[in-house]
Amino acid sequence: MLFAPLLAPLVSFFFREVVVKFLVFTAIFAVVVFLVPKAVAYLAPFIGTAGLSGAFGGLAGGVWFFLDFFNMSFGVPLLISAYVARFLIRRLPVIG
Repeated sequence: MLFAPLLAPLVSFFFREVVVKFLVFTAIFAVVVFLVPKAVAYLAPFIGTAGLSGAFGGLAGGVWFFLDFFNMSFGVPLLISAYVARFLIRRLPVIG
């Protein structure tokens, strides 16, 4: 039993840091895995493309030229995903 006082800090560190964080992150992952598909299924009927198709159908040719020139088909989804990521990161209690 000479090694018991030497191993006590290592065992307490392991349980305090590694096991607890593993359990917390596993719980967060499980919640996300179960809730995100339910949220997507709940919001899917409200999301449609008919309104966007009608809005973009009314744009003039000159507007389409500048949208294509500035490559908006790449930039707008990139900007939206950046805003969503910023919103989610700010809601994390550890970071935000």
